[in-house]
Amino acid sequence: MSGIRIHDKIFTPLIPAGKIAERVAALAGQINTDYKGTKPLFIGILNGSFIFAADLFRQLNIDAEISFIKLASYKGTSSSGNVITSIGLEENLNGRHIVIVEDIIDSGRTMNTFLREIRQRQPASVKVAVFLTKPSALQYPVVADYIAFEIEDKFVIGYGLDYDGLGRNLPDLYILK
Repeated sequence: MSGIRIHDKIFTPLIPAGKIAERVAALAGQINTDYKGTKPLFIGILNGSFIFAADLFRQLNIDAEISFIKLASYKGTSSSGNVITSIGLEENLNGRHIVIVEDIIDSGRTMNTFLREIRQRQPASVKVAVFLTKPSALQYPVVADYIAFEIEDKFVIGYGLDYDGLGRNLPDLYILK
């Protein structure tokens, strides 16, 4: 892992791919235990969570389904403050165990808004699995149940997270220099 340039910014290594894989496997193990005997529905939030969701889902040994929804609040390196749903959720959630899979929770605005919408559909339970949290940036009462990593309030790319469309494909996590 060495520093990289994306558009006009320099990013330096933060978390290597091997450490990410270990942590995702540990989360999957906990989810396997917690949901044994049930058939949860995983809802991945696009675009950022697709790699985390795929890696996590492949490690499950329980019966489970997965679907995706597209929500957005970022433009460039900062949040726009508005949550936009551009691809909706089609599944009936009534009585289902739901695990929302998200790439990052920083202010919590997007997740707070989405959780309200999900709970209106009367699921049996709702839990959140998140790749990254930024506790110092949290402004909304969002609690994640499965957290891969907590990081400082800095802009990061890699492992599904991007800077204006680039960097999602990087296997490691990088932080803005």
